[in-house]
Amino acid sequence: MNEIKLLIDLHQGAIRQGPGDDKETEKAIDLAFIDRSTPLKIADIGCGTGASTLTLARLLNAKITAVDFLQDFLDVLKIRAEDGGVSERITPVCLSMDDLPFEDEEFDVIWSEGAIYNIGFETGITDWHRYLKPRGLLVVSEISWTTSVRPPEIQKYWEQEYPEIDMPSSKINLLEKTGYSPIGFFMLAEHCWLDNYYKPMQSSFQDFLSRNRNVKEARAVVEAARQEIELYEKYKAYYSYGVYIARKLSADKSL
Repeated sequence: MNEIKLLIDLHQGAIRQGPGDDKETEKAIDLAFIDRSTPLKIADIGCGTGASTLTLARLLNAKITAVDFLQDFLDVLKIRAEDGGVSERITPVCLSMDDLPFEDEEFDVIWSEGAIYNIGFETGITDWHRYLKPRGLLVVSEISWTTSVRPPEIQKYWEQEYPEIDMPSSKINLLEKTGYSPIGFFMLAEHCWLDNYYKPMQSSFQDFLSRNRNVKEARAVVEAARQEIELYEKYKAYYSYGVYIARKLSADKSL
C-alpha cells in the first residue's frame, strides 16, 4: 500500500498537519506589524488543510493563494473556507513548492507554517525571495534546536529526519545572507504540539488502522508517529518550531 496515500488518510481529517495554533499565527501577524486593514496579496505555501490560511483570511484584508501539492488537503480547505465564510478570499492551487509559477515581486507576504522542511529552509527562503515585493514579508516556521547541546538519542533522530535542523541563530544568519532583514522570532509553545497536533492524531490511530484493514504498511505509519510523539514528550525541552519573521531588503539596502 502506498505510504503517501496512507499519510494523506491519517492527516486529511485533522485541523492541522503539524504543530501550531491560531493564536500563534495571530502573534506572528502582530510581530510582523501587518496592518490588518491594508489590502494584501499573500501566498500560503504548504497550507495543508488550511489552518493558517483560514486564520489569515479571517484576520487580514487579503487575497490568499493557498498552495499545497496534495489536492486531497485542498479539497478539505475549500469546504472549511466555505463554512467559515472566507472562500472568496482564498484561491487553492495544487502545486509543488519547489516549482512555483509565480511572477517576480508578486506577493506582499509569503507565509509557510511547518512546511518549508519539504524543500529545506535555505532552499525555500532563497527560491521564494524573488516572489516577494521589495520590503515584503516572509513568515515561516522551522524545526529548531532550543539548546546548544542535546542528548544523543534526539540529536541522532532529528539529524536523520531533517539534517537542516539547527539553532535559531544559524537560521537567522541564513536569512541575513539571503537578502532579508529579520524582524521577529519566537518558539511555538508545548500545547501547539501536544494539544493541537499529537493528541488529535493519537485519537485517530484506531480508526485509521481499521479503515486500512490493519495492514503492515498502516501499522508502520502509526508506529513512526508514535515514536515521534514519545520522543517529543521525552525531549521537548530541546527543540520546537521556531517562527521566523523577516522583511525582504530593498534594492537599496538602506531602505
